[in-house]
Amino acid sequence: MRVLVTGGAGFIGSHVVERLLAAGDEVAVLDNLSTGRRENVPRGVRFYETDVRDRAGTLEALAEFRPDAVNHQAAQASVVVSVRDPRLDADVNLIGGLNLLDACVESKVQRFVFASTGGAIAGEVAEGDWAREDVVPKPISAYAIHKLALEQHLAVYRAQRGLDYRILRYSNVYGPRQDPHGEAGVIAIFLDSVLAGRTLHVNALHSAGDPGCLRDYVYVTDVARMNELALRGAVAEPIANVCTGIGTSTRDLAAAVIRATGRSVPVESRPPRAGDIGLSVLDPTLPERYLGDLVGLERGLAGTAEWARQRTANAG
Repeated sequence: MRVLVTGGAGFIGSHVVERLLAAGDEVAVLDNLSTGRRENVPRGVRFYETDVRDRAGTLEALAEFRPDAVNHQAAQASVVVSVRDPRLDADVNLIGGLNLLDACVESKVQRFVFASTGGAIAGEVAEGDWAREDVVPKPISAYAIHKLALEQHLAVYRAQRGLDYRILRYSNVYGPRQDPHGEAGVIAIFLDSVLAGRTLHVNALHSAGDPGCLRDYVYVTDVARMNELALRGAVAEPIANVCTGIGTSTRDLAAAVIRATGRSVPVESRPPRAGDIGLSVLDPTLPERYLGDLVGLERGLAGTAEWARQRTANAG
């Protein structure tokens, strides 16, 4: 199978690329390197340094590589940035996505797998409940609105242009290679802070001092496994969550990160943050069906902490 991975030099995309290569697939990467790293792209993989907002460049890359399938990981991935600059988010996540869909139609791509968002689209869930794939969307950020809009465009492209697709709605993904120097990825930020001896900040759910938001954290290797299955057509459903179904408060997460590193740093409370969903836990029925055992938080944090320690040592 020939697969083009957008955002393949980034955190999640690079893990998808590695998994596909290990299975013997031919892979190309399209990435503008705004957040991705060239060193994340394995030697021998065809690389297009192109932004999905560059319509001509995107059309040209797909016309040259002629993939059987496209895995779309490239995104403006921060809810906070989307609240601050909704036009930027629309330009990358919606217009860039449409450029890519048109390129797929032109190049006769057989299957399109889209990395979407579960929690941001579903909105707040009731305590003790899960957000299922058929949830009525309740987006409260530009990020969620534009991800949902591209999902809806996919249904139109299949009906009118014959483009088969699968949508994977992620919960909070973490693991090696996640960039701590940004506004997304609380685990990467916490690990970086702990290893540097800095205070951890817990954004409140309702008011400063509470345990913070409740999140569903899924390890990146499980996300890569689900992407591979979707690319091969092994996921029957058009939309599938990628999650664990287990909620962890930000304060409990901070404690777990501290345990994983064996370090001790202060933990301070902060007020709620604009655009954050308070309670966000997804229904794990489909990932459990397709993947079996999922990596638990303690094991995932141990592996991520070890990677972070090595990165810190190499940087020093």
